[in-house]
Amino acid sequence: MSTIPGLIVRLQSGFYTVQTDLGLLECHLRGRLKKSPRSGDIAALGDRVEVELSGPGRGMIAAVMERTRALSRLAPTPRGIYHQIIIANPDQAVFIFACARPAPHPGMLDRFLVISEKQGIPPLVVANKVDLVGDETARLLFGRYSRLEYSVVYTSARSGQGVDQLRQQLLGKISVFAGPSGAGKSTLLNRLLPNLDLAAREVSQATSKGKHTTVWRELYPLADGGYVADTPGLKALALWDIEAEELDGYFPEMRPLVASCQFNDCSHVHEPGCAVLAAVADGRIHPERYESYLRMRFGEQE
Repeated sequence: MSTIPGLIVRLQSGFYTVQTDLGLLECHLRGRLKKSPRSGDIAALGDRVEVELSGPGRGMIAAVMERTRALSRLAPTPRGIYHQIIIANPDQAVFIFACARPAPHPGMLDRFLVISEKQGIPPLVVANKVDLVGDETARLLFGRYSRLEYSVVYTSARSGQGVDQLRQQLLGKISVFAGPSGAGKSTLLNRLLPNLDLAAREVSQATSKGKHTTVWRELYPLADGGYVADTPGLKALALWDIEAEELDGYFPEMRPLVASCQFNDCSHVHEPGCAVLAAVADGRIHPERYESYLRMRFGEQE
């Protein structure tokens, strides 16, 4: 039977909504896919698939294309570690943090950036609520990330400042949003997706917990091309598969210095001849970034 290519744009209760050239199709996985050996999700939001038509508006997912990358987390099971795919094939991870109300949480942002480095997903930092502090203060708070060559966009969901610039950064890409509560993610998304009340959907999903209602995951299409992923639970991402000894490799300001440390197994805490400690002392590494490294390395929770 012939197949057509598609993109999984929604998951709920075992159903997959697939965007194809023929429109949206409600699909199930073909039985043989379910029987294949696996240690993770067979199909996930953002997967590119091949679909066999089975009726008007319906299909069967016959094949899942190889993923270029995935934002995932590990879940221990009696059969071993299971890879839960939060989103497949994201082009970027968009980390939204407020300049005030609530105060910035650099430790959480640093953890997100390490996760994106580990999983090979280009990050985009969004400093929101600029209107509360002004441009100069906003850049004092988030300028350290620009100096590390991370892309930073300064926005105000209330006034619209920077929203067009953010929209351009999303154009033609699959983007997954994450950030702490109160940072303004829903308001920004509603500006980007004016016909969709995401705040109402979040309330609906929250009130559905405990009522045997499956929380959905979805890719929302942008008018000019591209998708935004609305997925629950991203703020709780943990450093689940990063060894302490490799952590410095995911801090771009530390990475080139490691080879210059006196000891090969340097922890960058107390060793003599540590190039990282020298960089902290002379201001080449921001002290708060170094504090984030220490918290991640030695297991202190944010």
